[in-house]
Amino acid sequence: MCGIVGLFLKDRTLEPELGAMLTEMLVTMTDRGPDSAGIAIYGAESDGSAKLTVQSDQPDEDFATLAADLGAAIGAEVTLRANDTHAVLELDGSKVEQARQAVRELRPGLRVMSDGATIEIYKEVGLPKDVADRFSLSNMSGSHGIGHTRMATESAVTTEGAHPFNTGSDQCLVHNGSLSNHNALRRKLKREGVRVESMNDTEVGAAYLTWKMQNGATLGEALESSLQDLDGFFTFVVGTKDGFGVVRDPIACKPAVMAETDQYVAFGSEYRALVNLPGIEDARVWEPEPATVYFWSH
Repeated sequence: MCGIVGLFLKDRTLEPELGAMLTEMLVTMTDRGPDSAGIAIYGAESDGSAKLTVQSDQPDEDFATLAADLGAAIGAEVTLRANDTHAVLELDGSKVEQARQAVRELRPGLRVMSDGATIEIYKEVGLPKDVADRFSLSNMSGSHGIGHTRMATESAVTTEGAHPFNTGSDQCLVHNGSLSNHNALRRKLKREGVRVESMNDTEVGAAYLTWKMQNGATLGEALESSLQDLDGFFTFVVGTKDGFGVVRDPIACKPAVMAETDQYVAFGSEYRALVNLPGIEDARVWEPEPATVYFWSH
């Protein structure tokens, strides 16, 4: 049992409030997942640049000269913005893969949380409120975001096991459920050259979608294919640079509710995650259908 939230803003004047709204939604789902929590925020894009969000158990030591060291390694300017155990590295977008490899060599203890033009992922072990507070999530702005509160079933309670999982540029996934064929699929994806770094079944789901899209599928087509290729029960909420998508398995035993107004589209594992959103009393509220793909984009 985990908790999922998502918020896609149609009204750009609400962007400064995105973090605050998502944080309240996330904390409301605490009893569905008190082990760890995470959130993906899609913020402003700078022409030609990319963001690499990293996490360290020893941030003071690891982050001190990281920007200079990484810049020297890739031959490009790198800036660093630290936020507790995480840091956002901004660099030339053409240098991302080179930078990922250089980070592994320069700071073997660092974990890459996400990469892309707009995405930043923050996640840690602990109660959702504590995780939100340590990163000041309520102060963040953006166009859309997704979050997750975890009750571990398939892997250990660690930062690596927390959601969201990022396996492709500006793409991430949160999941409530359990995939039964993730071990076989993990081996297949690794043979195909898709990055899978943890033993968590959700990362395999994220990597599967990345693989399908690398082979020409749209996100909608990849989500449709997941209904045939993934065994188990699942509710997925997927974030992309332009929007977010939702799909539930054909049985749809995991709870889900959505709401849409002229200002936003919202997702929650339970309606109580949505009750304090502006204008919710006038929203169209529904339960997403089984085996049906929903997607919104800017």
